[in-house]
Amino acid sequence: MPSRPSCEEIARYYLPAIRSMIAKKLMEQYGLSQIQIAERLGTTQAAVSQYLSSKRGSKTVKEIEGDPILEKAVNEAAEEVAKRGGPDTLSIQLCNLCSLIREGRKQRIKD
Repeated sequence: MPSRPSCEEIARYYLPAIRSMIAKKLMEQYGLSQIQIAERLGTTQAAVSQYLSSKRGSKTVKEIEGDPILEKAVNEAAEEVAKRGGPDTLSIQLCNLCSLIREGRKQRIKD
C-alpha cells in the first residue's frame, strides 16, 4: 500500500489540532466570540464550538504542545490571525506550520 503524501497526513491530523489551538487562543487571549473566530478561521461557528470543546483535533494537540518550535509557531499564528483576521492570514500561517512539521519529520528521520 503506497504511503500518503505528507500534505495529506498533515491536513488530516495536524490542521484540526492547529485550528483548535488557534481557536482557543483567540477566545482566551484575545476575547473573540465564536462567531468572530469562525470568520477569522473561515469556518462555521459550530466547527469552532467543536474545536473549543476538544471534539476536533484533540489527539494531536498534545504532540504539538510537546514541541516548543511548533507551539511557538501556533502562538505566533494565533497572534497574526487576531491582528489581521481572515482566512487568507490563516492560510499563510498554516503553510508556515506545515513546513515546520515537514522539517521536523525530516530531522527526526536523520537523527
